[in-house]
Amino acid sequence: MTAVRDEEQTEQGADGSTGAASGAEVPVVDFATSPDRYRHWTLEIDGEVATVTLTVDEAGGLVPGYELKMNSYDLGVDIELYDLTQRLRFEHPEVKAVVMTGGLERMFCAGANIRMLARSSHTWKVNFCKFTNETRNGIEDATAHGQTWIAALNGTAAGGGYEMALACEEIILLDDGSSTVSLPEVPLLGVLPGTGGLTRVVDKRHVRKDRADLFATKSEGYRGETAVEWGLVDATYPMREWEERVAGHAAAAVARSTRSGERGVELIPLEVSVEDGTIRYPYLEARTSETGRSVDITVVGPDQAAPQDAAAALAQGVDYWPMALARALDDLVLRLRTNEPDLGTWVFRTRGESDLVLGYDEQLRDGGHWYLEEVRAYLARVLKRLDVTSRSLISVIEPGSCLVGVLLEVSLACDRQYMLDGVYEDVDPDATPAALTLTASNDGTYPMGNGLSRLASRFWGQEDQLESARQHLGEPVEAVAAEEVGLVTMALDDIDFEDELRIVLEERASLSPDALTGMEANHRFVGPETVETKIFGRLTAWQNWIFNRPNASGPDGALRRYGSGQRGSYDHRRV
Repeated sequence: MTAVRDEEQTEQGADGSTGAASGAEVPVVDFATSPDRYRHWTLEIDGEVATVTLTVDEAGGLVPGYELKMNSYDLGVDIELYDLTQRLRFEHPEVKAVVMTGGLERMFCAGANIRMLARSSHTWKVNFCKFTNETRNGIEDATAHGQTWIAALNGTAAGGGYEMALACEEIILLDDGSSTVSLPEVPLLGVLPGTGGLTRVVDKRHVRKDRADLFATKSEGYRGETAVEWGLVDATYPMREWEERVAGHAAAAVARSTRSGERGVELIPLEVSVEDGTIRYPYLEARTSETGRSVDITVVGPDQAAPQDAAAALAQGVDYWPMALARALDDLVLRLRTNEPDLGTWVFRTRGESDLVLGYDEQLRDGGHWYLEEVRAYLARVLKRLDVTSRSLISVIEPGSCLVGVLLEVSLACDRQYMLDGVYEDVDPDATPAALTLTASNDGTYPMGNGLSRLASRFWGQEDQLESARQHLGEPVEAVAAEEVGLVTMALDDIDFEDELRIVLEERASLSPDALTGMEANHRFVGPETVETKIFGRLTAWQNWIFNRPNASGPDGALRRYGSGQRGSYDHRRV
C-alpha cells in the first residue's frame, strides 16, 4: 500500500518533524488492497451475516518507526477497512448484517496510534483523520442501505476505537468488569477525538451534554450498566451470554433489512498507470503541473449506450461505466489528496457524448435493482469526498464537454465554472458549442453532506433562481443562457477565454492555501447542519488548529510526552 520517495521532505510540523514522520522518508500511499493482502482485518461470511475482526499486526505500520500495539491503527489499517466495506457492499449483496469485533483479549481497539500521530506532520494527521472520517461515514451509509453494522466490543474501545464503534448502528459491550468505552483525547493528549466522536455522542446517540462532558474528560471511560444508561452503548452482556446475544442482534438486523441477495460483483484491481506526471484510468485522466501547482483532470464519458436493463449492467460488473468512473475518481481524489499536497488547484473538464451520458444517468436514477442502487450510492460518496477535499476546484466547459446529470454534479461541486461561449474559431470553427443539461439527478439524487442537492446549495436562499434553473431540466443550455440562469460563473468568448482562465489559475496559486481551505469549506456547505457537516466542519476549524498547537504537538506537548511518564506542559491561557 505504500512506497517511499527519495527526495527530501519539505513540510515541517509544529514539533519540528517533517513529512509523514520524522526522518527522510516520504510515503507515497497507494489505496489499493484486497483481502489476500490484509494484515489487520479478517472477514468471515456466514449466509446473511458477516463478521469482521480487527487483529492488528504490530509490525505492520504503514511507515517505519512505531508499533501498532493494543490494536491501535494507522492509515494502513483504515485503508483495509475501507476496502472491506466496499467489498461487502458490492461483492456480497446477500450480507444484511455486519458484526465488527476485536481479535485481542480485553482490548477491542486502542484508537489511532499515538506515536504515529506524535511524529507525523500536520498535513499527514489531517489527511489521516479526513480519510478515517469518510470511512466511518461509509459504514453509516451501508447501514442506511440495508447492510447494518453492529459493534461487538469484546474489550475496551478507546478514542478512535470507540469512534469506530460509534459509526455502527448498534454498540454492544462485554460486561467483564474491565471493558470500557472512552474518549481520552482531551485529558491524555491535549487534542480532540479526530473522527467525529464528540459529535456522534451528542448528536447521534443523544447523550445528555453534561454526561458527555464527564465522559470526554474521564480518561478511563465508563463500562457496564452506566454506559448503557447514558446511551454510550446499547447493551452489555456477560461472557457466558456473549456469542448468543451478539448473534441475536445480528439476526434482528437481518430481519429488518430489505437488501437483495443476488450474486455480487468482484472488485478486481483497478486499472491505473502513472507516467511523467500523468495518471490514467479508464474514463479518467489527470495531468499534474508542479510549476502551476495544479492538476488538469478530464472525465471521459461512456463509449457505448447504457445496457438495456439492470441485469445487463450487473453482467458488465466493474466495467459498467458509472462504476468504472466512480472507482477511478475515488482513487484519484485519494491519491492526489494524500500524495500531492502542493497541487492546490484541480481543473475539471469532461469529454464525450452527452446523449450517452444521459442514458446512464436515467438508468441509475430509476434504480430498482441492488447493483444500480449501490453504484448510485457509491457515486454519491465519491462526490462527497470531492466536496470535503481541501483543494480549489475549477470547472472548464468547452466544445466536446458532456456535462449531463451525474457528470454535471462534478461541475456543480466546483468553486467556479468557466464556460466557452461559442467555439475556438482558430482551432475548430465547425465544432458544436458546449452545452450543459440539468436532469432530475441534479435535484437530489446525489446529496451533499448537508442533505441538500448541489443545485439547491448553489441557490441557497434564492428560491426564485432555483425554480428558474429547474425550468431547464432536460434541455441543453448553452453558455449565455447558463450564465443568466446562474449555472456557471462566467461565459466568455474565445478571445478572452484562455487568458481569463490563465489569470484565474495564477491568482489562485498565489493565495494562502490555509486561507483558501477555510474559505472554500465555509462557502461549500450552506444551509442546515447535519452530523456529517459538523464532523467535517469541526475537523477543519478546530481539530486541525489544536493538532498544530504547542500544547499538543510542541516539544513538551501531550502528544510528544505520551508514554514517557510525564504529563504535557501546557500554556494555560485560553485563546
